[in-house]
Parts: sequence; structure tokens; C-alpha cells
Amino acid sequence: MDCIFCRIVAGTVPSFKVYEDSAALAFMDINPLAPGHVLVIPKRHAPNLWEIEDGSLRETMAAARRVALAMKTALGLDSLNLVQANGPWALQSVDHLHFHLVPRREGDGVPLDWFLTPGDHDKIKALAAKIASALPALP
Repeated sequence: MDCIFCRIVAGTVPSFKVYEDSAALAFMDINPLAPGHVLVIPKRHAPNLWEIEDGSLRETMAAARRVALAMKTALGLDSLNLVQANGPWALQSVDHLHFHLVPRREGDGVPLDWFLTPGDHDKIKALAAKIASALPALP
């Protein structure tokens, strides 16, 4: 079992658990981007968003929402980022699907922003059609 998150699920690596049910686990990120940064993972190993089973994804997202609501109350939040990185060029650091719940506050300096640069509408339209045409082929 090389996956650190699978070892956390198994209890062989300690964590600061926030929430757990039969399908998902939420625990504090020990390298937080902001105070209160939580990770939410499926208990069943799935390397990324492309490979997770639909039911496991639904259950994990439901757990993420439940934890986000608790964070809103407990931390007095009015803003939060939900971040998921998929693959090495997206900077996925652990090959086990996970969602970051990052509390946000005015002026916090958390670097999760980018400049809006208008795209070429014709290229955007063509990409939308290409992606949409691949949908019927999927299970």
C-alpha cells in the first residue's frame, strides 16, 4: 500500500480526522494553504477524477459539502475554495483523488487567483462542440 491516503484510511498513518462515513474521509491538511484547510477523499482508492466510480464520487462530494457547511459555521466563513488537481501538470501531489476545502478571507493572500484574459470565442465554441460530441461515447 504505497498510497499515503489509503494508509490514512487504514489507520496506519495518523491524521486529524474531521469527518468519516462509510465512503469518505475528511482530515486536516498538515501543509495548509490557509488555517482550517481540509482534505476530503473517497475511502476506496481512485487515482483521479477520470477513474473514480460515479457512486463513490457522489458520496465523496456529499461529504465535502457536509464538511464545507461545518467549516462555514465553525470558522465563520463566507468564502471557500474547492480545489481538485488531476494529473501531474495540474499539480496533483498524491495519486488518490482528493478535494481541498480551503477557507478564504478578505486579504488572506492565498494564491488561488488568475487574471481573466478573454479567449477566442470561435476556438471556445469549437472546443465545446468537440467535448460535447465525446459525451455519448462514454458509459
